[in-house]
Formats: sequence, structure tokens, C-alpha cells
Amino acid sequence: MDNEFKSITKIIGYTFPSGLKESTLDFLSYLNSKALTFERLFGYWKNQFYYSVKYNNESVCYILLNGTGDEQQFAPLTVWSDDSGSDWYKNYPLDNKSEEIAWNNIDFCVHCGSCPGGTKKIVFGREFNNICRTTFRFTNPNEKEFALIKVLINARIENIKGQCIYD
Repeated sequence: MDNEFKSITKIIGYTFPSGLKESTLDFLSYLNSKALTFERLFGYWKNQFYYSVKYNNESVCYILLNGTGDEQQFAPLTVWSDDSGSDWYKNYPLDNKSEEIAWNNIDFCVHCGSCPGGTKKIVFGREFNNICRTTFRFTNPNEKEFALIKVLINARIENIKGQCIYD
């Protein structure tokens, strides 16, 4: 268990509302069980509790805790996917309900300045325009969304390992 993981669990334990606290701590335990590491990011995010969650030193998702300022709209928890330019999600098999949850959490570009702008992507068989490079954003996820995030993380890990047949 790395020090960042310990810091994150303390922040959640002390500041999150009870329902979200338990589900988020469960989610973090899941990430920890996958031997993922947590790296606090700075730059634009220097005044935020913003972390890259990594497998083999490659990001699988990003987590923001208790966003402030421009990021307050994402408080207390936001989880972004990381696809790093891969298109594993283009035809990755999901059931219809999971596809709907994913499509409802598409991260459309708001021109935040971290990249040149949104792009056209095919996500689980459906084409979308103006999508952020992170593809998915889950703000204060519910139980079904957390379940989907775990599936997305597993797929990203397969992608990193070169074992995702849907690339």
C-alpha cells in the first residue's frame, strides 16, 4: 500500500458524505487489489487532490477529490478514464445497460486547455463528436457506475498488457 493510497483514504474518510464514502473506499480497495499505484499530479492540478492511477507506469484512470475553484463542479469525487490514444473501447463488448451508462458519462470537451480540443470517437459502436481525450467522466458515481468503471479499468489494463483483442 503506497503513501498516496493512504492519503487518499484519509481524505475520503474525513470529508465524503457517508454513502459515497463507503462506495469510494470500496472502489479504492479494488484499485489497490489490482496493484495499481497512485501518483498525485501537479501543474494545472497543483492545488487539487488529483491523482493518476497507474498500471506498469501507464495511467488507467484519474481521480479528483474535493475539487475547488473551477473544479468544484466535480466535487467531491470525479473519475476520468484514460485511453491514451488507444481505441480499445471502440468495439469492446458491453451489455446494453452498461453501454447506456457509458454513453451517459461521455466526457465532452469544454476546452479546458489541457489538449487541442475534442475529437470524433466511436465508443462501444456509437459515434460521438467533440469528446475529451479522457473519453469518460463519472462525477460522484453510483453503484452501477462504479461497476462499469471497474470494467473499463480492467479493459485498460488488458490494453496496456497488449492482451485486449478489441484494439
